[in-house]
Amino acid sequence: MTHRRAVALMVLVTLLWSIAGVVTRQLEAARSFEVTFWRSAFNALALAALLTVMRGPVLWRGLLQSPRAVWLSGVCWAVMYTAFMVALTLTTVANVLVTMAIGPLVTALFARFFLKRRLPWWNWAAILVAGAGIAWMFSAEVATGGSLLGSLVACAVPLAGAINLTVLQQASEAGETAPDMLPAILIGALLSALSSLPLAWPLQASNHDLSLLALLGVVQLAVPCLLMVRLSRQLPAPEMALLALLEVIFGVAWAWLGAGEQPARTVLFGGGLVLAALVANQLFTLRRTG
Repeated sequence: MTHRRAVALMVLVTLLWSIAGVVTRQLEAARSFEVTFWRSAFNALALAALLTVMRGPVLWRGLLQSPRAVWLSGVCWAVMYTAFMVALTLTTVANVLVTMAIGPLVTALFARFFLKRRLPWWNWAAILVAGAGIAWMFSAEVATGGSLLGSLVACAVPLAGAINLTVLQQASEAGETAPDMLPAILIGALLSALSSLPLAWPLQASNHDLSLLALLGVVQLAVPCLLMVRLSRQLPAPEMALLALLEVIFGVAWAWLGAGEQPARTVLFGGGLVLAALVANQLFTLRRTG
């Protein structure tokens, strides 16, 4: 696979991810952990079918004996699946997505400390500016009586995502001995569904809700997550995390156009700082490496 094709597929991944907010706003009865349960359950069913076709019966025989890296990645997927949907029920789509935008910087820090990759000065500058943008958003949430809890829950997504990308990158560098990381997505879906079911009971989702949550489980999660794991062999973790920022732009636009959820000025300002820092960081990197 060429680098250009890998980038194009990663853009498609972010486009599919970005529909979560606007689809969630169309739900009738399902709320909070029930939304998480059904989305993760449909995701697990789709992944079970797709991975069985791709890997055959050997998938199920070796699932429990998967190496530690696969299980660690699976836990990260479970945290991301759960925290993202819970955060969407607590605060606006824009707040959640902009908070998640710190993912590339957290990934860069993890690459520095765990993969021993040196960070140039502009990476550190971008981290400071983006951190200021997130702090501005959080302070505005407190001042206006908004849901700080929703933004804090959303922080779990980039943290778990950074750990996951670091694990995937380290696994991909093992060469022929690299473990198969695709089952980790299924493990994450199963863990998310099982952990959220007790909190989701009694289930109240209508047939309308179930159809939308099935769409999220299959199209918004299963397919793009499988693609992302495959692309981790072609693209470095920091680059993947930066490309994933397109989800912020796509997601806020969908929520604005499809659900009338106009982002607040504080979110636009704080988010602008985050995105400006990341764009500047990428331009510096391209100039030095190109």
